[in-house]
Amino acid sequence: MRATARENLIISTLCLMPCALVSLPAQANTENSAIPVTSTATPAAVTNTAPPAATISTPAVAPATPTITPAAAPVPEIAVTRPATEIANLIASKQHLYLTQSDFSRRVQDLDALYQASGYQPIWLDNDSKPTQNAAEVIKLLEDAPNNGLNAADYDTQLLRQKLSDLKPPLDMQSKDIALYDTAISVSLLRYVHNLHYGRINPRNLNLDIQQRTEKTLDLPALIKTSLAENKLAQLPSLVEPTLPQYQKLKQALIAYRAPEKVKPLKMDIKSSIHQGDPLPQSAELQQYLSAFGDLPADKIDNTATTYTATMVEGVKKFQQRHGIKANGIINKSTAVAFNTPLAQFERITQIELAMERLRWLPEIKDGPAIIVNIPAFQLAAFDDINQDNPTTTMRVVVGKAAKNQTPVLTADMRFVDFQPYWNVPFKIAKDEILPKLMENPDYLSGQNMEVVARSGKKLGEYGDFSEQIRQGSLRIRQRPGKGNALGKVKFIFPNDSDVYLHDTPSVSLFSRSRRDLSHGCVRVAHPQELAEFVLKEQGGWDVDAIKKAMQGKNQRVVLKNTIPVMFLYSTAFFDEHNNLTFYADIYHRDAELLDALKKHEDLSDKVLFAPKEVPPTHTPAVEPIEADATHTESIVAVNTKQVLPATQPITRTEEKSVSIPKTESTLSP
Repeated sequence: MRATARENLIISTLCLMPCALVSLPAQANTENSAIPVTSTATPAAVTNTAPPAATISTPAVAPATPTITPAAAPVPEIAVTRPATEIANLIASKQHLYLTQSDFSRRVQDLDALYQASGYQPIWLDNDSKPTQNAAEVIKLLEDAPNNGLNAADYDTQLLRQKLSDLKPPLDMQSKDIALYDTAISVSLLRYVHNLHYGRINPRNLNLDIQQRTEKTLDLPALIKTSLAENKLAQLPSLVEPTLPQYQKLKQALIAYRAPEKVKPLKMDIKSSIHQGDPLPQSAELQQYLSAFGDLPADKIDNTATTYTATMVEGVKKFQQRHGIKANGIINKSTAVAFNTPLAQFERITQIELAMERLRWLPEIKDGPAIIVNIPAFQLAAFDDINQDNPTTTMRVVVGKAAKNQTPVLTADMRFVDFQPYWNVPFKIAKDEILPKLMENPDYLSGQNMEVVARSGKKLGEYGDFSEQIRQGSLRIRQRPGKGNALGKVKFIFPNDSDVYLHDTPSVSLFSRSRRDLSHGCVRVAHPQELAEFVLKEQGGWDVDAIKKAMQGKNQRVVLKNTIPVMFLYSTAFFDEHNNLTFYADIYHRDAELLDALKKHEDLSDKVLFAPKEVPPTHTPAVEPIEADATHTESIVAVNTKQVLPATQPITRTEEKSVSIPKTESTLSP
């Protein structure tokens, strides 16, 4: 009797195990090597059953007496366990047979979290193994990726659509296809929302100084589960994409630019320029074309018009502006060529898509002021609130030369404003450019209001044979504040690895040029006082008169009570302060570089996205002294702060880019 009872117990235990359990495949040595195969939660439709245990092998010895009926769990409960086992095994393998990019190791943690809530049961197939409406909704969402600036092929939409039609119920619940298909949808969806939020490229791989995020603010599996529970899968893109108004405008523009793919191309053959009021036989076609691109409101179309009306002129002006043509509303040969070139449309679509990708790289910015410089637009925009629709103030800027002194793409926090700043001449400039001039003209430093300074801060003057020490780097050259100083009357500092900043300049004539890549890396601003007023408006005690006085006074530093995010962006498609989409020349050839990187992209690792929160500095960098030598040390109290800045602390900088003496200016300029 005891032997029979024991035999019954063994058989009962074996029957409770999942059928045909397999061993885990060898796991690759990846960043997510410890993904559980089982869940501590009991699958929703399974009772009195252990979670999938993929490491348990099928027993090699069969029961000795098969005629004994064991007291086992019902067969349906065992059958339901099988998909959970297959899903758990597949997650642990980090490889997917269906997907073009089979390795999903960088999404495996999110995938595992997504299935834990369902006990590793299928999410997109119902209890009868039929695809749910949610499965079709997800595929539709992924197929809409181009309207969000992404590539639908990256998410295997054709395969998912084909498999959806191939899965015809009733299916065998033991089939691996159930696990494969269900997880294929999940991996593709996770990749999609991850790309929408973080972008597809690590900007640091392109040598871009974009600040890393300090913490993860979105739980993507939780968002998906909530959207499923509320039947709101269609809302997912709006929950994860950037909320910046610039991004949202670009998204709408992209949709508008894709719409004309179904619009008949416009062909205009003109013999002479067409002005307002002139006959225009193609009036209806022109209006439809302008409307398709968003240049002419649909309710302004007049299909009865036979002349070139004022309404059409305004639409053509917008078209011209976007295509870099003089926006005068006259349909001349260059405008007609733009109308007749269908390839231009696809080029503009690409520019918009790249601009959206770059905005995804930016860390989440809280409400508050921000400054954006769009390098190829040669434009600065300052916002009282980063989420406001239009900037508070805008101004022209001069950026780094395309050939060799490109202004870096970066994000940083503005911390200081220096009035009447010193300019510390970078070592390379001093060695390669100033020394030869000094050898030819001993009075060169004096003529440029420059002096030689020891690393200790001791001022050595303008004259003397310092050539060898300067060449070796033991002495440095700086330009004193005053007329002709390369930094002008004010400098805006946001510490960054490239050691660039915003500043005034005596070379004001350069702002009148249309192409303004003329500096040596730093960004010169056309209206420095206006920018100072924006930066210091919340500082207290800094009204317009105080700022004017500081710009004419002595060297002093203002430490900002609240830092201001500064972003140097590179977008060849950008909405300007008038809410017009404008396209710019790719002066640094960065679009081509990004396109090449996107062709090779793989899943982006979360490890490269997040960094520890920055520890605030324990001291404030010193300002340059007005008068300082080895025996005299002057401390300058930063205005409106309680910090005392040691005046003679030497400033050591990384090597800056080379500059040359402008022939038409009397000063070196960074």
